[in-house]
Amino acid sequence: MDSPLVECVPNISEGRDHTKINLIVDAVRTTPGCTVLGVEPDHDYHRTVITFAGGPEAVANGAVALIEKSIEVLDMRTHKGEHPRMGVVDVCPFVPLHNITMEECASLAANVVDRLSKRGDVPLFLYGFAATQEERTMLSHLRKGEYEGLEARLNGGETIHSDATRYPDAGAMTWSTTVARSGGITVGARSILVAYNVNVEEKGASVSKKIGSIVRSSGRLLKSENGGKIRSKGMLQKVQGMGVPVDELGISQVSMNLLDVGLCPLHLAFKTCESLAADHDTALCGSEIVGLVPLNAMLEAGQYFHPEAMNDEEKVYAAIEGLGLNKHHAFDPELHIIEWALEKGVEA
Repeated sequence: MDSPLVECVPNISEGRDHTKINLIVDAVRTTPGCTVLGVEPDHDYHRTVITFAGGPEAVANGAVALIEKSIEVLDMRTHKGEHPRMGVVDVCPFVPLHNITMEECASLAANVVDRLSKRGDVPLFLYGFAATQEERTMLSHLRKGEYEGLEARLNGGETIHSDATRYPDAGAMTWSTTVARSGGITVGARSILVAYNVNVEEKGASVSKKIGSIVRSSGRLLKSENGGKIRSKGMLQKVQGMGVPVDELGISQVSMNLLDVGLCPLHLAFKTCESLAADHDTALCGSEIVGLVPLNAMLEAGQYFHPEAMNDEEKVYAAIEGLGLNKHHAFDPELHIIEWALEKGVEA
């Protein structure tokens, strides 16, 4: 395969209405050159992770079609969910898979924002390797205050944002009825990220929130009685994490983004959470990969859980068993491992 290959992983703010989700996914399916690899709605997060891939031009067209359809059918004024979000398409990253550079993916993101900006009625932000300033690189920085804080942010009211992150890069710069429906949309470029949730046997999220604040790279912000502040760094490298309840299953999750699975492999994240849960007299009940995962990450985990595994298939199934990936959610390696899904030409 010599042609450039790009992955796009938009997260939309709808995880319950499957009619709306299907309308949005169909906008990509009907875009020539795009292959939909994954559609994973989450009821409690009220969010769906969609994964598709193809050549650069096709994937950019698919992203525009998806965002346009999301603006048409979703309404942030009625949205409530456990996951942080700022708009109907909370994030839309381009990821280089084969024979394409990160810089080219950043250009794709900028092109998509430029095309959408001609609408003039939706706030558009660039993040990751496509960010226009260093302060705008992290999605979590741009998303502070979430949808609920966006009106004051755009209209010059009180906000937790500095001038460096307050306003969009393009599109609508003030609040309007259309912005109230769409919220802010963030497009960017990043390396492969694994969205990984570890399940904790507890109702509510007391233990999960503690674990999340310990494992995430940013750690905890510690304050003195007189207003002094100091930050204690977290245990794991290149990890974002938080604890959330999953009422539908009667459990909680440590919801993590593994920004570099080379620095923090799946099994390290899982076993660290397991150890911390035990410190609080709580156990884990499996884990969940949201979206797709690179094969190498599964092979490394499988090697850890089954050092005598002889081939890739044995290692993958050892990883599935060791991480408990089928405990509460179905994990099909031919659908959820990037290389295997692309090899089989799977259409989700």
